[in-house]
Amino acid sequence: MAEIKVPFFRPSFSDEEKQAVCEVIDSLWLTTGKVTHDFEEEFASYVGSMHALAVNSNTSGMILAMEASGVREGKAVITTPYTFVSTAASAVHLGGDVYFADTEKDSYSIDPDKIEEILKKDTEHKVCAIVPVHIAGNLCDMQRINALAKKYSTTENKIYVIEDAAHSFPCPTQHGYAGTLGDIGVFSFYATKTMTTGEGGMIVTNNDALAKRMAQMRLHGMNRDAWDRYTNPKASWEYDIIAPGFKSNLPDILSAIGRVQLKKAKSFDEKRKEIVAIYNEAFRDLDYVTLPPDGEGNSWHLYLLQIKPEQLDCDRNTFAKELQELGIGISMHFIAIFHFSYWQQKYPDFRAENFPNAERHTQNTITLPLYPDMGEEKAKLVIDAVKAVGEKHHVR
Repeated sequence: MAEIKVPFFRPSFSDEEKQAVCEVIDSLWLTTGKVTHDFEEEFASYVGSMHALAVNSNTSGMILAMEASGVREGKAVITTPYTFVSTAASAVHLGGDVYFADTEKDSYSIDPDKIEEILKKDTEHKVCAIVPVHIAGNLCDMQRINALAKKYSTTENKIYVIEDAAHSFPCPTQHGYAGTLGDIGVFSFYATKTMTTGEGGMIVTNNDALAKRMAQMRLHGMNRDAWDRYTNPKASWEYDIIAPGFKSNLPDILSAIGRVQLKKAKSFDEKRKEIVAIYNEAFRDLDYVTLPPDGEGNSWHLYLLQIKPEQLDCDRNTFAKELQELGIGISMHFIAIFHFSYWQQKYPDFRAENFPNAERHTQNTITLPLYPDMGEEKAKLVIDAVKAVGEKHHVR
């Protein structure tokens, strides 16, 4: 096992996060309470949303968002096969179906033309949500996707747009932050994300009815949360269950970390972009790689480098393994969902040959280390390793 010279990711913590956690412990209120409520208000203000609901993961948030949007047996969502499996699995957990649309040829984003092909065939109006995924923090074509949702909605069947914004904080655009561009946005605060609570996520929406439904469903379908029940003069044992909900709330210990990280989000963003600039300059003239796409508001959660197999005598896996042997911590984003046995069994036509763009990305993409505290020295180690492997296998 090679010594790791540059880890794939390291969270950026200081004594501020430690102090915030200790204050929660000292308060003796550990579950969802005032700290989480404050975190929600601060996050909503940051992205300019009317409502923010803290949850224990992006996956939980996606399930809540889809449930509020009407996903159930007999209904379906449209999303991309080039994402983490939870995006699609969230619909299945609710009894819904998933229709997959290929990515664009030159980006990792879902192709609006492919979305419309599905909507045209949906004569039974099963589709009740489109779920674009902002891969690596580079935004999908939200104007086009929103227009398609509006065009194909009917009086009886509204099509909601749920942004899987797990990778895209902070992503400011001229139309607002990522996550606020559709009907609902769901962020992730997993350990490797642009800001973290260890595990956790946030849902944002400007729709009062959707916000109310998701707030109730995230805690067993209860119409009062614990903080309200134990701090409100109204009897703590009095509440109603309006539906068989879920257990998706975020505790104050994790929210305390999130509040500190949120204050550092702009600084984190600037530091990641400094590393991206170093990478881009170093890789720009190499004819055996393709730089990641970079659109408006890109949060640069991940640096996705594509190799060009026609310029190399090795495949992506060999290239990646040799980077690891040189001490570089790499990852793969993503293995397209159609490669997994469950999904192949569930949908017999769900095969790589039907999604050529997503398959090409799957076969050729390597995720390089990118985190705020990398610094130029570690970035240079990554660059030197990429060039060493590339030159070794370069076909001239």
